[in-house]
Amino acid sequence: MSRQTPSRVELLQGTLDLLILRTLLAGPAHGHAIAKHIQRTSEDLLQVETGSLYPALHRLEAKGWLLPSWDLSEKGKRARFYRLTPLGRKHLAAERSKWEAFSRALGLILNSIDEVMP
Repeated sequence: MSRQTPSRVELLQGTLDLLILRTLLAGPAHGHAIAKHIQRTSEDLLQVETGSLYPALHRLEAKGWLLPSWDLSEKGKRARFYRLTPLGRKHLAAERSKWEAFSRALGLILNSIDEVMP
């Protein structure tokens, strides 16, 4: 991820994979479009750097969760587009469920009334 500024947060390890898979749920996209979607959707709080994005895309491809193909981008340039595979959709569903449970647990702890520790 990018250097941290007051308006950005660092991602937990493995979260980038989930964000990429979720982004591709809408349909095939090339790397730059994936990064921009994550940035825009997070209201500029998350910025995925090239040095993090492309290794993650290759890792997800190697696991069989993404299928790449060459096509023309919206600017007419040749680009590698990534598509979610059925196995990738299954993994996304499982990881999303885990993330939602973790997020709920964290919220419960962070929003709890402080108790005196014994």
